[in-house]
Amino acid sequence: MRIATETPAIPAAKGKGKQVVIEELQYDCVLRNISHYFGRNQVLHDVSLSINKGEFFGILGPSGSGKTTTMRIIGGFIIPAVGEVYLQNELMGRRPAYRRNTTMVFQHLALFPHMTVFTNLAYGLKIRKLPAKEIKARVAGTLEVVHLEGLGERYPKQLSGGQQQRVALARALILEPSVVLFDEPLGSLDLKLRREMQIEIKNIQRRLGTTFVYVTHDQQEALNMCDRIAIINEGKIEQVGTAEEIYERPRTRFIADFIGDTNFLDGKVRAREGSASTIEAKGLVFHAKDEGRFEVGETVALCIRPERIMIGESASGCDTLHPAHIINLIYSGPVRRCIVALPNSVRLKADIDAKATADFRVGDETRIGWFVKDAALLTAEIPR
Repeated sequence: MRIATETPAIPAAKGKGKQVVIEELQYDCVLRNISHYFGRNQVLHDVSLSINKGEFFGILGPSGSGKTTTMRIIGGFIIPAVGEVYLQNELMGRRPAYRRNTTMVFQHLALFPHMTVFTNLAYGLKIRKLPAKEIKARVAGTLEVVHLEGLGERYPKQLSGGQQQRVALARALILEPSVVLFDEPLGSLDLKLRREMQIEIKNIQRRLGTTFVYVTHDQQEALNMCDRIAIINEGKIEQVGTAEEIYERPRTRFIADFIGDTNFLDGKVRAREGSASTIEAKGLVFHAKDEGRFEVGETVALCIRPERIMIGESASGCDTLHPAHIINLIYSGPVRRCIVALPNSVRLKADIDAKATADFRVGDETRIGWFVKDAALLTAEIPR
């Protein structure tokens, strides 16, 4: 696909404006300046996305953020009030879902309970009037892809939750779409099965090379499965990047707070030296990495993940180091969460290997610290 260098979108159609310099890039799906309303309520605000060919792309956000609306616009179930959708370099316009080369795995699976696995999978192919021999071959091949060989004559009620999930995925894949859309499909599964299905879906996507667009509100699910993730909040895209980029380098306080767990210290920049800044917060001094975004005297939020905080002897040599008082210990298997209070009464969460903290007790006096590279600065704002 050919695309403009200055914007992640499709070149202008013939006769509609000046042509721009373009370069070769491969996208299966492009959203350009999408806005949408439900009544007077604007649910999407100028959303633009480019999804690579063969990519496992996540759309992540809290309930009501607009993520499902975005996905349904891609699939043609909703026609946006403003903006354009391109699939494989073709403008969709007002084309409905059944005329787009996309399929969807629904949140509640929507399998036909009165049909066998075979007929559930064959249904869409029969609608397309494929020959019976081809239908049989494609159903057999798709069942093999999702590891359900030999189960074609069973009914959905005779399958486990994980097997039903695989049938729903197979039904989407058998039509050979360019893009498969997922609407929080694992939400009804228990934790263990959900984790198993995350791995299975990711492995299938890698083998097939089909573009998957996966909508979820589960942060860990998105981090585990997706090549790139778009974080959407209140109808706006806040950041797009790999799981590591979003977790390690969040652009906003909302993202840092929404993805994983974190501590925030609100203070002012008192000094800068190289890529490090000194922050004063409630009478104590802390250190964090700085990419040159903030000036001395500016109010900022220091962000430090619980797993990056050192306690006790392990804190020796840290760039930031303060005495602390342990006020709570929470055991959760391999990790123990320590809640500590600093001399200025600020409380911090620290996640430490359970064995390493076996001798710690509530009420102990200790010290905590972290390295500059592990703490980031963000624009100060009121938490949402």
